[in-house]
Amino acid sequence: MNHDAPSASLQPRLEFVTCLSPAGLHRMAYWEWGDPSNDNVLVCAHGLTRSGRDFDALARRMAGRYRVVCPDVVGRGRSDWLVNPAYYTVPQYVADMMPLLARVQAETLHWFGTSLGGLIGMALAGLQASPIDKLVLNDVGPHLEPAALARIGQYVGKAPAFGSFEEARAYVSTVSASFGPHTPEQWDELTRHVVRQVDGPAGPWTMHYDPAIAEAFAAMDPATAVAAEAALWHVYTNIECPILIVRGEHSDLLTEDTVAGMLARNPHAQRVEVAGVGHAPTFMTPAQLDLVDGFLRD
Repeated sequence: MNHDAPSASLQPRLEFVTCLSPAGLHRMAYWEWGDPSNDNVLVCAHGLTRSGRDFDALARRMAGRYRVVCPDVVGRGRSDWLVNPAYYTVPQYVADMMPLLARVQAETLHWFGTSLGGLIGMALAGLQASPIDKLVLNDVGPHLEPAALARIGQYVGKAPAFGSFEEARAYVSTVSASFGPHTPEQWDELTRHVVRQVDGPAGPWTMHYDPAIAEAFAAMDPATAVAAEAALWHVYTNIECPILIVRGEHSDLLTEDTVAGMLARNPHAQRVEVAGVGHAPTFMTPAQLDLVDGFLRD
């Protein structure tokens, strides 16, 4: 059997793990691909308003070599919504990953994080005795450009309703235009798991995340932002595993200066750039998949 051969027909298993916040218990969903007994695990964590199904193409590529685990971060996708939205923060997301990692019992653990998912991975990888053996940071770093955060803040937390899936896809492709060129079929995939139809087959379509995730995002004042960035730089410099920094050529969130600082502050880091893409590469094309495949094989 060729364990490296991708399978277009491969489908994920939906599982749940129970997590704890100061407001009580909640369930976090995750999508698992590949052999459930494989102890070589690749965790893929998504961006702010996205879902674990963003990684279908990557998971199919890697599922022969890894058990690929793609959580829906709490408040998104199939996961519960938090009773208290004040806990939609990176420390809570990191805490939620601990019962997941205990469940999967990885012998080798690699982490691929896009945007918010990269911040979660960075925080985990910077902990003492971290279980993460390799880390991919997809278009994110300790410094986040304020202008890009303002752009994201224009749509995050909104709760638009759409009369059809096609209207929802048009909206997603507009607010996610920085993902770069994609085929109509790829935009279907990028839309399908971040929207849901409510009130039956004739009902409207809405975004499949808790609009309250915007509250903690909007509450970040300048002093808090400075302290958070300093904390992120601290944990980043503590990371001792190999790091691949992926930057979209036109990214407004991760600048060239930030990447240069990341390379200077951690000798374990290397970088690649994805041409023709902003924030953030979706890793749906063979060329993009080859980039991460090569790093994880090294």
